[in-house]
Amino acid sequence: MDNGDTRSDAELLSLSIEGDESAFFLLYERLKHNLFRYAYYMTGSKSTAEEITQDVFMTLLSKAGKYHEPQGDVAGFAFGIVKNLVRRIRRCENGFESLSAEESAVSPNLMADIDPVDAQLVRNELADQVQMAVASLPIHYREAVVLCDLCELSYSEAAARLRCSIGTVRSRLNRAHNVLARKLKPLQKTRTVGLREGCLI
Repeated sequence: MDNGDTRSDAELLSLSIEGDESAFFLLYERLKHNLFRYAYYMTGSKSTAEEITQDVFMTLLSKAGKYHEPQGDVAGFAFGIVKNLVRRIRRCENGFESLSAEESAVSPNLMADIDPVDAQLVRNELADQVQMAVASLPIHYREAVVLCDLCELSYSEAAARLRCSIGTVRSRLNRAHNVLARKLKPLQKTRTVGLREGCLI
């Protein structure tokens, strides 16, 4: 929680580089959830997502000199790092370990204070089916679902992260929802969670 702190992410990053631990902790709290969600749903592994999330912040500090505010926000800069780390892992591994019942439990250090929708998605009995359905999507569709439905970014924010047009994001999201509708149709009568209108997960 930021406790009403009005400093920008760019200010917090600058202070973090100077050794301000409280600024770094606040920046971490602001960004960690969406970075974790992206890594989790793109890899299918909670432990891998945790490692990636930690690596993002270490890389963020080491590469902070390359960040220039006019080029975009810190969250977007961090997303570029997490996307590259996920891509690197995908190149090195043929696949990711499926979520076991034990692994699907939410890690308290990364998921504390996470909003109820995403916590329930990971915890409830439908989590395995949902994760597999999302993981089965082509990567471009999966990214749109993760950013817009799970991280709840706006279309314009998602477009900036993915470096494509808003129309492209909308199109990918619509096609992804159509695919998920078919895959998750048997679960619709029992599902207990929902996100934005049109999202079936």
